[in-house]
Amino acid sequence: MVMGFSLHLLLLFVHLAICSSEQTFPYMTSNVEEVAGRSFDYIVVGGGTAGCPLAATLSEKFSVLLVERGGSPYGDPFILESKYYGFSLLQTDEYTSPAQSFVSKDGVSNLRGRVLGGSSALNGGFYSRASKDFVKKVGWDNKGVRDAYEWVESRLSISKPDLTPWSNVVATSFLEAGICPYNGFSLEHIQGTKIGASSYDNQGRRHLSADLLPAGNPSKITVLLNATVNKVIFYRTRKHGTTDEKIARGIRFIKSDGSSKQNYEAYVNQLQPDNSGSWGDVILTAGALGSPQILLLSGIGPQEQLNNFEIPLVLDLKGVGEGMQDNAAIGILANFNPEYRTPQPPKVVDSVGKLELNSTDPRANPSVTFNYLSSEKDLAQCVTLTQLLELTLRSKSIASFLGSNEHRNKPMPTQDELRKLCKTTVRTFYHYHGGCTMGSVVDKNYRVYGVKGLRVIDGSTFLESPGTNPMATLLMLGRYQGLKILKDRK
Repeated sequence: MVMGFSLHLLLLFVHLAICSSEQTFPYMTSNVEEVAGRSFDYIVVGGGTAGCPLAATLSEKFSVLLVERGGSPYGDPFILESKYYGFSLLQTDEYTSPAQSFVSKDGVSNLRGRVLGGSSALNGGFYSRASKDFVKKVGWDNKGVRDAYEWVESRLSISKPDLTPWSNVVATSFLEAGICPYNGFSLEHIQGTKIGASSYDNQGRRHLSADLLPAGNPSKITVLLNATVNKVIFYRTRKHGTTDEKIARGIRFIKSDGSSKQNYEAYVNQLQPDNSGSWGDVILTAGALGSPQILLLSGIGPQEQLNNFEIPLVLDLKGVGEGMQDNAAIGILANFNPEYRTPQPPKVVDSVGKLELNSTDPRANPSVTFNYLSSEKDLAQCVTLTQLLELTLRSKSIASFLGSNEHRNKPMPTQDELRKLCKTTVRTFYHYHGGCTMGSVVDKNYRVYGVKGLRVIDGSTFLESPGTNPMATLLMLGRYQGLKILKDRK
């Protein structure tokens, strides 16, 4: 216990020393009294993968409150050191752990981030940019996207990882199975086999989105930790006769512990009272579960669902909670020895699900259904990809590494056997998205339809996965949209 405590303090000291020698870190507090009643130009709800680069960018010109329901990752070796990867995913509790577990109505166990840095503080660190088709579909500017990626990559030391012997064997076995061409190291989402980048450096230290906060103007950022937002609060004004105009005024929040019930509020500055367009915004970056949940608790969503929980209706917006998707995964053991597990396979297409409230407690997980492999198209693609995995297992490279021809001598499974395998072993890549999708809940500028001063900027707006892994694109999105907001404010 003494050694663990000493290590915690040492890591925290090292982090603070690095920050003090190179740049100032924003002010952080878990004391809700320090924030209650104050006003800011922008309020960013969710200090995760998109929220941190967004807050950093907005702070270049404006004051920002960043609210995170979890605590700080700094000083926690289970988060920061690659040799402890996975430990933070195993130690979960209801209110305080960095990873919060939930089980979808499909019966598949899953996790969501509850720590400054969000899922970028918990995941495997794989970094790969969005596909060109994805960028085109969502209408982003190519140069702006590239610049935002490069801004992130230069500050987080994104680089080529050192491959383990097993990783090298897997890459070769993919090529033997026909997953070609071999592209070597690449940041891009491209067809074939490649080596992606990593947010772990060569010393095994994780670089997460929270590391981007000093890149803005730290003196203009206040980070409130261990506080859970339970609703957005609105002004209601009358314009053009009987039109009821709704404008986001601020947020209401509580402590993230399981016992506190007292509500606190923080507000958005109104810079020019005669022009609502000059207000700052409340921006939800709470992720694919958190952002739609907050909208529903705020009275924005399908009226019938809000009535079920006696939540006063602000706006009947039926798209909230719809379009939930997750990248399903199928795992196959290469050997009974746990150290010889195959890597997670390529993604399969998903069926569309939905998110609904379980209760009015913002600290509780909402109910979510992903409908894994429920369509025949999804199941057929899963079978095709599982066949590729089976071919990979029968490669000479894996047989040589394992010192066994056990799999090479086995007959290939039948189509029916593969269909059964897909249905019985489906799990998750933790790449879920949707719930506040563009065109349904938000417009192309990520403004929520029907209200002013409220945006959603995170993976809940995605209609589909951006590519191999969403982390890089979410980091980019925070920077990209932050710059657009600054430009529009000019």
